[in-house]
Amino acid sequence: MKKITGGVCAAQGFKANGVHCGIRKNKTKRDLSLIVSDVRAAAACVYTQNLVKGAPILVTKKHVADGYAQAIVCNSGNANTCNADGVEIAEGMCSLVEKYTGILANDVVVASTGVIGQPLSLEPIAGGMESLVKGLGENSDFAAQGIMTTDTVEKQVAYTFELGGKECRIGAIGKGVGMINPNMATMLIFVTTDAAISPEMLQKALSADVKDSFNMVSVDGDTSTNDMVCVLANGLAGNDRIEENGKDFTSFRKALSKVTTNLCRKIAKDGEGATKLLECKVTGAKSKKAAKIVAKSVIQSSLFKAAMFGADANWGRVLCAVGYSGADVDIGRVDVSFKSKAGVVEVCKDGSGIPFSEEEAKKVLSADEIEVLISLGDGSGRATAWGCDLTYDYVKINGDYRT
Repeated sequence: MKKITGGVCAAQGFKANGVHCGIRKNKTKRDLSLIVSDVRAAAACVYTQNLVKGAPILVTKKHVADGYAQAIVCNSGNANTCNADGVEIAEGMCSLVEKYTGILANDVVVASTGVIGQPLSLEPIAGGMESLVKGLGENSDFAAQGIMTTDTVEKQVAYTFELGGKECRIGAIGKGVGMINPNMATMLIFVTTDAAISPEMLQKALSADVKDSFNMVSVDGDTSTNDMVCVLANGLAGNDRIEENGKDFTSFRKALSKVTTNLCRKIAKDGEGATKLLECKVTGAKSKKAAKIVAKSVIQSSLFKAAMFGADANWGRVLCAVGYSGADVDIGRVDVSFKSKAGVVEVCKDGSGIPFSEEEAKKVLSADEIEVLISLGDGSGRATAWGCDLTYDYVKINGDYRT
């Protein structure tokens, strides 16, 4: 498996673009993106479990019910959520894609991100669709920019891998830096691949993957109303179509995991106001489920996140989060260490503090990527969760997000 460039355009037969159409007031920010496949593609999606769901999710569910899609259209700046005419607007966006590309509206995945409860007009989208389609090409930078809200950097990744001797490619773009604590997926993630796989096996791969990837990311403990992960597989790589479990399905799952894990790290590191990526690795749990519960509990602790912002090796906050996580843990066996490019510092052994250099700990925790290593000493279960520190800027960003 090899990392390459190209994002959602890395795979054969995919093109993308992004433009500013006028949804967002800032004319320097792109707010409308489109991804298209040369042919209909197998489609799989997972969505937020928030009871409040954006209209685009309702429309997308209907459009991919047959397991196929050929395009993804997404706007930023407005979530199209809690609007009386939300479904009509989402369907209208798909109809505009059909008008300008010829791709049937029922084969279009639609997504929106931004402020909740604000009316969304089709007028700017209709006005920008012609230039959006004319600019479609094999560079996904503009598409990645067009789905951003408070993201500070675009997020995209791609890899090559082999299936049955055929080179396949898989790539993705994503957005999300706040309102992130998923119960299935997170943010908006669009994945494309030229691998041939049935819709059923594609859905199986995605549904399993998000449990260990996007489900393990938390920036602030809030679950969005518009979260969606969508994968399109158009089969143009020419491999034998994956129809069942086996070697090729395992290889595909590994490639998908490479993409999703990479995006998990990018999203957590770019969390609203964040200065540090926190990666919590739990080992020695009684079960994988217990390890996940502990890892997420630590990564979500506001007190721990604040301590990491201040480069304070306050390991007591880690143990506290382990203790209230709800997992079956023997606190008397817990070890904790902090690790970064500056080194490793052990701070807790068998549930008790051990001597360590505060000066060395400060150096380790001043890095922009920190690993929190927790050994529970009680089994073989393991899990990883991703998050970020909690800073002054998080409050500043969300204090006036709507206005």
